[in-house]
Amino acid sequence: MSAKAKTRRRAKVKRAAARGVPAFLLAAALRAQSEGVFIADRRMGPHGLKILFANDSFCAMTGHSAGELVGRAHGVLHDERTDVERLRRWLPKALPGQPLVGEGFLRRADGTAISAAWSFDPLCDARGRVTHVVATYRDQTEKRRLQEALVHAQRLDAVGRLAGGVAHDFNNLLSVINGYCEMLAQHVTANPQALRQVSEIHNAGRKAAGLTQQLLAFSRRQPFNARTINLNLLVQDNAEILRRLLGDGGRLDLELAGDLANVRTDAAQFQQVLLNLVLNARDALRKHGRVVIATANREIKVGLNRRLTDTPPGRYVAISVADNGTGMDAETLKHLFEPFFTTKPEGKGTGLGLALVYGVVQQSGGFIAVRSSLLVGSTFEILLPAVREAVAPVPATVPALPIARGTEAVLLVEDDDLVRKMVAGILTTDGYRVFAAKSAAAAMREVQEQDRPVQLLIGGLAGEGEKLARKLLGTHRGLRVLCTGNHDFKMPVAWLAPARQASLNKPYALSELLKAARTLLDTP
Repeated sequence: MSAKAKTRRRAKVKRAAARGVPAFLLAAALRAQSEGVFIADRRMGPHGLKILFANDSFCAMTGHSAGELVGRAHGVLHDERTDVERLRRWLPKALPGQPLVGEGFLRRADGTAISAAWSFDPLCDARGRVTHVVATYRDQTEKRRLQEALVHAQRLDAVGRLAGGVAHDFNNLLSVINGYCEMLAQHVTANPQALRQVSEIHNAGRKAAGLTQQLLAFSRRQPFNARTINLNLLVQDNAEILRRLLGDGGRLDLELAGDLANVRTDAAQFQQVLLNLVLNARDALRKHGRVVIATANREIKVGLNRRLTDTPPGRYVAISVADNGTGMDAETLKHLFEPFFTTKPEGKGTGLGLALVYGVVQQSGGFIAVRSSLLVGSTFEILLPAVREAVAPVPATVPALPIARGTEAVLLVEDDDLVRKMVAGILTTDGYRVFAAKSAAAAMREVQEQDRPVQLLIGGLAGEGEKLARKLLGTHRGLRVLCTGNHDFKMPVAWLAPARQASLNKPYALSELLKAARTLLDTP
């Protein structure tokens, strides 16, 4: 068979195969594609390929009708001119099976931008020449948003670990500063000017300690005394002080749901959450300002959390703080919960208020979301898991004992040299027999060299610290334990009687340590 005959035969076979699928069915299949598709002439104009056909998905993606797209250059839909230039360089050497792929932003008819990934494939005739180009577009705006949310969460987690480490070391320094201030104050009582100066140093140290507590809250290492509370009661109890915070700058309205479920959180820390959110709202208010605190029961059903960042199904209590103030732009929203980020003038804010809010919500097992528009206002909404338990009674405070002196044997385990020296010094001055060690292993060697049992252990219980305490308890059943500085260690411990254990978080005042030690030792 001649070459011409073979060519005619192949063409005949192709026409027969094409007749197997009607043209209208191919067109319907193209229109039904879930991804955006357009077909264009291969010739490039100044602004790209001339669109000859666009399916319904591509029209919905771009916000244009098919009539608006046909005859138009595709490049006018792309945000970046380089997208068209890449296509121009690829087209002369385009081969079947070797598409041009890329991703970027498309500009919709309403002016908004979407993130898209695309693929351009050549359509060739029987001689292998490119006659048309078929382009497939996939909207990945939601995927990009999820990636950004994941990166943001990872950044906050990394910053939280850093902040927690800094706060831990800073607490040790503050314990030394504040402790020596207390000791120094006793020696300068006869000199009013010196006493005032020492007091100023002590006040500054206490303020710095407050900042470290906010950093620890953000990093979820803040001591968390969770109990069952009702957010309606918490809001009502604090409504007067919240109104005073707003002053004449705005009005506070409460929209509290009836029969609100209870939640488990630290009441004192969640009170700080409310204060910070209302203060932020106050600073954003304009004329005729209004802040609304609202509560509601919320149920998220299975199937409504299809994305990784969605709130898991369950019963929640929602509390929101909304204002009609100046609002925030997208860039501000990206960094809102990062420590030390603030839009306030220098000296007007620490940038830790919303970091504390974020940390408390996370420790409560909750979720927080922010909606904001410039010149419209902002809404912070918090979801906390609902619980069926009744509201827990407010724990009674232990009265402070006026006498803190003693003669008992005390084992102090403290890795910070300055803190260890300071605490050992004040305990020795008050009459205690003190054995001080830098680590649990060194403490055990110290105890083995002594001839009397330890009656009080002061130190951390994480890791080797717990092993040390258990071993001491085996030789002296009357052991008391004062746990210091372990924010991640859960107290009370099950292996020791509740009355014989207590915790004290850094930075602590020496007076608090002395009172806590004496209270434990005086417990029968």
